[in-house]
Amino acid sequence: MSGSTREKTAFVLAGGGSFGAIQVGMLRELVAHGVVPDLVIGASVGALNGIHFCCDPTPAGVARLEAVWCGLRRSDVFPLSPRQLLGLFRGAASLVDPSGLRGLIARHLPSPLLEDTAIPMHVAATDLLTGASVLLSSGPAADAVLASCAIPGAFPPVRIGGRYLIDGAVASNTPVMAAPALGCTRLVVLPTGFACALSTPPTGALASAFHALNLLVARQLVRDLEQLAGEIEVATVPPLCPLAVSPYDFSRAHELIERAAQGTRRWLESGGLAQQRIPGALRPHVDESPVAGGCDAPAQPAVLNS
Repeated sequence: MSGSTREKTAFVLAGGGSFGAIQVGMLRELVAHGVVPDLVIGASVGALNGIHFCCDPTPAGVARLEAVWCGLRRSDVFPLSPRQLLGLFRGAASLVDPSGLRGLIARHLPSPLLEDTAIPMHVAATDLLTGASVLLSSGPAADAVLASCAIPGAFPPVRIGGRYLIDGAVASNTPVMAAPALGCTRLVVLPTGFACALSTPPTGALASAFHALNLLVARQLVRDLEQLAGEIEVATVPPLCPLAVSPYDFSRAHELIERAAQGTRRWLESGGLAQQRIPGALRPHVDESPVAGGCDAPAQPAVLNS
């Protein structure tokens, strides 16, 4: 790049349910390494992490975000009751009362408005009626984050500016394609990955839906990163692998944060920021053992014989 062109860096944070804790460990090490973005783009739980980080992009700010995650329970995000389950048979729009998530966001959100953050924050959501990707850059932060987290069927859509908005995953869960339009010349992508080492399918409808959504997110991100190759500088922090935790399980936050911090530290020390490489953990892979290759061993198409 010429000396007259200033590099503009964006952190791009994916969605991923309870795997959002992984991004906290990544952020801790990026900040410690002196990596400061000019703006942040987030979808779903990445929007929640992003808005906290943008309000206080310091080690102390990340530590407060870590404390939020370590105190989080599933019932704080997904308060289910027999009355709500019965509502599904009576035409209810969603399975989960959004008041729990809204309260969680409101209690811990440092800034009420997106435009008042220390670093510009952009929240990705999806227009329910058209399927178009929507980028929210101003207005009430709680509404924007709630809209970006509104998983179809689990949470009701959020109406903002005359549009009914739902989870950013539907259009672009890791909104890397929005960054060039915002003038970015460099991306640092913080994916959450997927549970690659489960021995049995997730138990329960929501757990199964979250796992499937995370698989979709990873495939979509790989596709978008391949499309951006050669057009913009992209460094993708490797997600955890092996990973045998459900993205619906919020009890393992501390473990995920520490593992992600260790992995990100190693990645940074090995020059990861200068590498234009899509982590193998984002692709379909056979996770036989970390020593044998794990996340970098590509999976072959399965052939099933009846």
